[in-house]
Amino acid sequence: MSSDKQSRDDSAQGGQPWGRVAEDGTVYVRTADGERPVGSYEAGTTEEALEFFTKRYEELEGKVHLLEQRVASGRLAPEEATSSVKALREQVVDAHAVGDLVSLAARLDALAPVIAVQRSARKEERAQKSAESKAAKEKLVAEAERLADSTDWRNGANRLRELLATWKELPRLDRATDDALWRRFSTARTTYTRHRKAHFAEEHERRDSARVIKERLAKEAEALSSSTEWGPTAGKYRDLMREWKAAGPAPREVDDQLWQRFRGAQDTFFGARDATNAALDEEFAANAEVKDAILVEAEALLPVTDLEAAKKTFRDLADRWDAAGKVPRDRMKELEARMRKVEQAIRSVEDEQWSRSDPEKSARADDMIGKLESGIAETQAKLDKASAAGDDRRVKDLESELANKQAFLDMARRAAADFS
Repeated sequence: MSSDKQSRDDSAQGGQPWGRVAEDGTVYVRTADGERPVGSYEAGTTEEALEFFTKRYEELEGKVHLLEQRVASGRLAPEEATSSVKALREQVVDAHAVGDLVSLAARLDALAPVIAVQRSARKEERAQKSAESKAAKEKLVAEAERLADSTDWRNGANRLRELLATWKELPRLDRATDDALWRRFSTARTTYTRHRKAHFAEEHERRDSARVIKERLAKEAEALSSSTEWGPTAGKYRDLMREWKAAGPAPREVDDQLWQRFRGAQDTFFGARDATNAALDEEFAANAEVKDAILVEAEALLPVTDLEAAKKTFRDLADRWDAAGKVPRDRMKELEARMRKVEQAIRSVEDEQWSRSDPEKSARADDMIGKLESGIAETQAKLDKASAAGDDRRVKDLESELANKQAFLDMARRAAADFS
């Protein structure tokens, strides 16, 4: 049949390139395998029948177009895309619609290579992610195993919690590999936790022992707080403080309380001692004024022009100096240093004259050594007595006096050696 005749027949039978309507109202669609009926439409005209089934085709074409877009975008997983293509192709092949169904099926078939490429890319991507996840988990395991032998109890525990959180965020590997790495990771955490618990158990035992010791020290400190034996008691407090430091920390909830008791007792004692010393310093202020005046007279002896007169005057001044009594602690060193300077200057002149004198110098030197040694022995006896009494202020004064006499003794001995 010629194409013109076929066209006339189609037109006469209500046809179009992809389908026709028979006289009995049956609607046919043309496919590569020939015509097949897709339905009937007896309620309207031929054009309305073809339009109805053509709209069905257009709906299918819209589904195909949408699936093409979703596949092209990669939003669908290859498995889901393949399933969707298969289901939609079955709809197209058996569709009750009029249109180029063969073309629609071909468009769906054309998606297979695209999906295959995406499947391969997804596989490579999964392999890459798996390799990265494996490397990351191996790194976590290595760090956890290092921490298992750590003694950083605070930061180590925090870090292991961070490592666990990171582990949970990483993709799983194949079951065998993932389980093996997890066993290593879990074992490291268990080892660290066991060591940490053992450490804190020992720490608790040490702290409890320290609590017992510190409770005793606090009681002893409180018992000493009202003492007025300043020297001996200050020494006892130093001993108690050494014990306190050696005891180590007690449990946190009681350590501060025990320290406050211990420190409070110390503060009470030393506060009372300082108040007493302050009162004494105030009392001794007048003595300092007297010694200031004596120093003016003593320093006026320098430079020495008449040794014997200077010695006589200085002895008188020294007697007045001793009679003046104690001075405030903050002036003691200054005043003593100035007086020693005058005494040493006179001694220096005397030594120089001795070195130029006749053989009697040796006898005088020996006599001076004897007197100095006797004076040192006497001062040492006084010092021992003051130490035993815990008189810290007296001890300091006598130690200074003893040092001066010892220095003069050394000078006398050197002079005597020159005469021998």
